Amino acid sequence: MAREARDGGRGRERERDRDGDELIDKLVTINRVAKVVKGGRRFAFAALVVVGDQKGRVGFGAGKAKEVPEAIRKATERAKRGMIRVPMKEGRTLHHDIEGHYGAGHVVLRSAPAGTGIIAGGPMRAVFETLGIGDVVAKSLGSRNPHNMVKATVAALANCASPRTVAARRGKKVADLFGTKREKEVAADV
Repeated sequence: MAREARDGGRGRERERDRDGDELIDKLVTINRVAKVVKGGRRFAFAALVVVGDQKGRVGFGAGKAKEVPEAIRKATERAKRGMIRVPMKEGRTLHHDIEGHYGAGHVVLRSAPAGTGIIAGGPMRAVFETLGIGDVVAKSLGSRNPHNMVKATVAALANCASPRTVAARRGKKVADLFGTKREKEVAADV
């Protein structure tokens, strides 16, 4: 059972959130942990879940309980509370390449042309599938711990910006950010 969970073997569950969007949750990993007490060991289960609406919102959560279903439920609730919105280019990929760090976790996310698909390792793949990104290339360079990989991926996605938000922050128009080649040559000559 633990092997299935690590591979994302849990089927997709769909449910609606407060905004009426359909949420999909994916079980990334489940781990049996032990607390050593006077009479022996007490076992519990720790679960890591990623939740998203496949329209640009994603969140992750960890939960621990004596039984597996309760740990998954707790993790799902935490994931729903901590969802972030990620701007997507053409609804399928990232606007720009980005790196993310969390502890020893280090990931590199790159936008990709249409038809590339999701090229990423297990925990990162779960984040992208629930987010709704269809074309992305990702590489984990640091920790192989699923918790650190997911947290580093979400940290990178939280720093992702669309041209519209960058232009608004700089007080310019989007067209000013992407001037023509001729305009750039003229500006360099002046």
